[in-house]
Amino acid sequence: MPMKNPPHPGDLIKTEVIEALGLSISKAAENLNRMVSEGLLIRDERPAYYIYPLIAHSHAQTGLAAIASVAAYDAGRIRKHELTTPVKEDDRVRQIEAVNAQTGPVMLAYPPAPVLDDLLQRAAAVPPDVDAWADDGVRHQLWVVAEPAAVEAITRAAEALPALYICDGHHRSAAAARVARARNGAGGGSHDYFLAVLFPHHALHILDYNRVVRDLNGRSPESLLEALRPTFTVEPFDRPVRPAAANEIGLYVAARWHRLTLPPGLIPRNDPIGRLPISLLARHILEPLFGIKDQRNDKRIDFVGGGRGLAELARRVDAGEMAAAFSLYPTQMADLMAVADAGLIMPPKSTWFEPKLADGLLSHVLD
Repeated sequence: MPMKNPPHPGDLIKTEVIEALGLSISKAAENLNRMVSEGLLIRDERPAYYIYPLIAHSHAQTGLAAIASVAAYDAGRIRKHELTTPVKEDDRVRQIEAVNAQTGPVMLAYPPAPVLDDLLQRAAAVPPDVDAWADDGVRHQLWVVAEPAAVEAITRAAEALPALYICDGHHRSAAAARVARARNGAGGGSHDYFLAVLFPHHALHILDYNRVVRDLNGRSPESLLEALRPTFTVEPFDRPVRPAAANEIGLYVAARWHRLTLPPGLIPRNDPIGRLPISLLARHILEPLFGIKDQRNDKRIDFVGGGRGLAELARRVDAGEMAAAFSLYPTQMADLMAVADAGLIMPPKSTWFEPKLADGLLSHVLD
């Protein structure tokens, strides 16, 4: 099951402050213990869930902080859509083992569940137990839900979910699963769960994840535009192009923006991978015109998260670091869930979620 009953006392720790610790793994356990002894980190006395809203500018999303089942992750009920890299997984495993805790939550999405949505909203109708602003301007709040009837109602609603979807935290969940497998010789326990925050899928905010390329593969800017015209409608723009649909792509080259529009008939509607904006860019531009077939490993391409804005694309081209930039329509949650439901893997750097969950605001201790 994606969820278990609320953690035992001490499984979750909350802190009254958000701090970027910046500490080496070798010092992590020492500092975690120090923060507990100094009262910065507090163990709740009763099993509890936590209502966790993120508020950033005009966007707000309210989630449920809990611990999720490694068994459900291994069985595919907690679904992934990205590959992980061994080096990053190894780093996460070492961090968990060093502190004997998970200090960074995995962001999960759940499909339509009005009952659970309503329970979260009602639980947050009183002043929060924690209210803090991070340095990036994001507001993080927590409500502790420990009253037995409320706990039971949330548990029933969460257990009724058909699936959960990893949005941000593929390496964290994979590392938690590795730690669980390594420790299960001594029997099950708190290591069989990982720290997570569940958000309604409709509340999550996915930004665009854009591309820049280092050269034009032997073409001039003019010949590149000519090569695009048989497939795309090409329109010069006097401002940055922020695509409004999956079949629109912005191109910045030679100090000028252009909007590229792909005919709708070229979008494979029944292919959850093929209809993604990044897949359309790859199939019709990167592969045939630039010879870039492996975005994960090709050094001629780089990725720019939407949080950096379209001005960052132009800056890198104008600086001579890159030859061209492409702005993309953001991946939609419905497409992410369709890919995960099909057991498929998205192209690299397909999603950029903001705002981010805070590390250390909640931790899952592996007692």
